[in-house]
Amino acid sequence: MKRLKIRLLFSVCIVLFIIFVIRLVTFRSSVDTSSTISEGRIIEIDKTNEKTNITILGKEKILIIYYGDFSCKYGDYIRAYGNYITPSSNKVFYLFNYRKYLLSKNIFYSFKTDRINVVKHNHSFRYKVKNYIYNRIKSYKSSSYIKAFILGNTKEIDEEVYLSYRINGIIHLFAISGVHIGILCSVLLFVLNKILSDKYYSYFIVIMVLFFYLFLTGFPASFLRATLLFTMIHLNKVFNLNIKPIYLLIIIFLLLLCFNPFYYYDLGFLLSFTVSFFLILFGKFSIHFNNKISKSLYISLVAFFSSIPLLINSNFSVNFLSPFLSLIFGPIITVVLFPCVLLSLFLKPLDVFVYNMFAFVEKISILINKLEIFNISFGYMNIVFIILYYTFLSFVLYSYLRGKKYFICIFIFLLVFYNINYLNFNNQITFIDVGQGDSSLIKYNNNKGSVLIDTGGIVDYNGKKYNLSDKTIIPYLKAEGVKTINYLILTHGDFDHMGEAINLANNFKVEKVVFNCGEFNDLEKELIKVLDKKKIKYYSCIKELKLDNNKLYFLQTKEYDNENDNSNVIYTQIDGYKFMFMGDASSVTEKEILNKYNISDIDVLKVGHHGSRTSSSIEFINKISPKYSIISVGKNNRYGHPNKEVLDNLKDSKIYRTDVGGSIKLKIRNNKLKIDACSL
Repeated sequence: MKRLKIRLLFSVCIVLFIIFVIRLVTFRSSVDTSSTISEGRIIEIDKTNEKTNITILGKEKILIIYYGDFSCKYGDYIRAYGNYITPSSNKVFYLFNYRKYLLSKNIFYSFKTDRINVVKHNHSFRYKVKNYIYNRIKSYKSSSYIKAFILGNTKEIDEEVYLSYRINGIIHLFAISGVHIGILCSVLLFVLNKILSDKYYSYFIVIMVLFFYLFLTGFPASFLRATLLFTMIHLNKVFNLNIKPIYLLIIIFLLLLCFNPFYYYDLGFLLSFTVSFFLILFGKFSIHFNNKISKSLYISLVAFFSSIPLLINSNFSVNFLSPFLSLIFGPIITVVLFPCVLLSLFLKPLDVFVYNMFAFVEKISILINKLEIFNISFGYMNIVFIILYYTFLSFVLYSYLRGKKYFICIFIFLLVFYNINYLNFNNQITFIDVGQGDSSLIKYNNNKGSVLIDTGGIVDYNGKKYNLSDKTIIPYLKAEGVKTINYLILTHGDFDHMGEAINLANNFKVEKVVFNCGEFNDLEKELIKVLDKKKIKYYSCIKELKLDNNKLYFLQTKEYDNENDNSNVIYTQIDGYKFMFMGDASSVTEKEILNKYNISDIDVLKVGHHGSRTSSSIEFINKISPKYSIISVGKNNRYGHPNKEVLDNLKDSKIYRTDVGGSIKLKIRNNKLKIDACSL
């Protein structure tokens, strides 16, 4: 009988997996994207100072983007006028992919609008409850955390605080998950069992409460997993099916993937199931410990180590304090603050207590985040290493059951992966998409050293600086396994080339900085103050730079009366391939270089001044004859870069543009050059 049950469960899993594969292949949008009208019922509202994002449900989910403040309520039926937009993918390798994020929420398209009409107001009881909660907590000091725990919206938590939670590895405590569900269900069952004589009625009521709570929070993946597992475990008890929890978890996993095949893009979904899988399999070994603290620490460590590959590919770093922080903060947040948040809906005076407690948690989290010694950076972990890691982890945990402690194996594996760059024998250059600006990463000496040429720098139309280094450059460097920038070369002092240099020097290890020829401008002087304070060496107007077996030659050493013509122009050969980086040098500098040097047959040219008509003259291009041309340029930029005349001049080379293909990565493997565009 037992063997028959296992075969039946196995057959169910196979069928569900086949359905998932079919759904994945055939899952398509039914929206007519040529239409200028989108309508449906509002199911999510997300407002910022600049715009209102509204998720509606019509034929399918659509994200409505409205720049400005639009007054609406959950459940209202609206009609928007505008155009459908395909959400953008990531423009930098390994970083956040907005399109996949929306797909994980079953959203294929966004809709940009400047006119919305409310066709019909909400009359549904469910949405009335959601609107009541939303309106009631507007005046609460702790509203950002109430929205996180009750409406499933963490976007209003302060950005610096949220980042500290994520880096410290405790962000899961602020999303509704199995722990919160366990506490809520335990309290409800305790109360209901005192009132009702039949425990099955208690289970039924709790399940109904959970599904209503799911609706309020917008069906987040981790909460959905916890609710379905609670439901199936108790149905398993009621009907005496005796199905092991691990099989139930696998069935739920496949069922959800059949419902939305793109759930596998959702980090919360993957973390929830991965951690639950290992806890169900190995959490029971905690019985070998004599006290509650040891048991809790063991469970926390299992959860932590089972989540490491996902954390690495999300943050490109792991805080090894996080299992201990979870052990400390977990009871405070889940046992004390979570119930208080729920009760504060009915008892507003609790709001002050909740606010002060979370303010205390925030300060401690930010303080711990500054202890960088425990926060270790790792490069992106590919699928081969992920499989190897979980194989090692399973071996270690199974060995523990037999009394053999091989935990050191996991640390050895992570140590090897930490130094994986030393086993990579391919030189690499990446032209990072930094919008309307320049930034290029050279990994030389078989990835053991790194040079960053320019940092980019973006100022929007309102004069507000966008933090490129924290959100793009530093995460990408970490993903590539770069621990130190050996040389930061700044082609010249324009903001779009060195605007992030100060922030980069303050938040990443930089050994040496190289400036161009000419007098230092104000931006360069500000950077020099930081370099002096941090005792980072810097040089200007140099002729060459030795990088182990390679050299960078600085071709422009003449002083002009403008920054662009003073740009560092860099020439180098890597594994026999010739590269030129032009900065913003104009045709004046190009002519000087042609008169001074005999350069031809360039393999890769980083085109000067983002393809401006003042650079890349026909004489220069014909002389150097580039095989590949890289244009670093912002999409729909106000300067009209790249210029059509420049594109015509480069017609005999293959052109790659960051505004079209995102970041461009060049790898030299076995003396062969391979070029990949991130978004193509």
